[in-house]
Amino acid sequence: MANGGPVEHGYPHLDTVRAAITALYKRLSYDTIHTFATSVAPADVAFGDTDDLHLGAQRVAREMVRHYHLPDARLIVGFREMEHAANVELAAGPEYFVELNDRFRTHRRDIGAALAHEVMHVYLHRLDLSFPGTRDNEILTDTAATYLGAGWLLLDAYREDAASSQKLGYLTPEEFGYVLAKRALVFGEDPSIWFTSPQAYTAYTKGMAQARRDEQQPPLTAAGWAGRRRYAKDRRYAQDHHAPGPGPGMPYTFTRGGRDPLRVSFPCPTCHQRIRVPVRGRVRARCALCRTVLECDT
Repeated sequence: MANGGPVEHGYPHLDTVRAAITALYKRLSYDTIHTFATSVAPADVAFGDTDDLHLGAQRVAREMVRHYHLPDARLIVGFREMEHAANVELAAGPEYFVELNDRFRTHRRDIGAALAHEVMHVYLHRLDLSFPGTRDNEILTDTAATYLGAGWLLLDAYREDAASSQKLGYLTPEEFGYVLAKRALVFGEDPSIWFTSPQAYTAYTKGMAQARRDEQQPPLTAAGWAGRRRYAKDRRYAQDHHAPGPGPGMPYTFTRGGRDPLRVSFPCPTCHQRIRVPVRGRVRARCALCRTVLECDT
């Protein structure tokens, strides 16, 4: 939790975020992912200053449990002084104890954001889905909460001006915006109408631009002129030298096995699972993981 301190920006965790999206599709399946097509509604997690602190926190926790399809989980929410925003005790269940930073006693509007992250820990714990290392596992948790419809609260908790700052979660604001945009492109949902923080809206627009760039990488037909020209050069080199290529930084690689024709491998712009297709001009590919149909010019 950044509370008055500097807020990191940009996309330093982008590779891990993309790996987290792939892991969600692999562990949950396309059908299960699509049961989360509707995000948490603002009215369902609204928390006024006159609401009872503990009863309100329990109500929001129940809403997160419902949203994540954990009907047999019960959360007991308390408050104490601590360094981080919140903490959850991951036991066998069905009861889970969540502690929130005392700061939320007077910043109640952000309790939903904190619980979105902590209840996702419970969800992933029950799925037995985790990444090695605390940092990557927390990035997985933020990404999963956002992609499954509750993470817009985490981005909306980001506020920054010349005198103060606040941000929850491990992702940067732009990375939260990126995952929200990836979700919006799949479900046709516009989360920006729920933002109360102008900085959150700016981060979302930047994240959407980054997500759109995923859809404009060769060999996809939506790639721009410069990308297509670089792709043609790399393809020609791979054909002439029987080398995989291209140089670092390119999303695609070429492979050839024995007498097999040249193939190109590239990440699906939706789930980032790698797709492998023959190099033979116009090809329509379908991602087996997220079922996205891709128009390619290989």
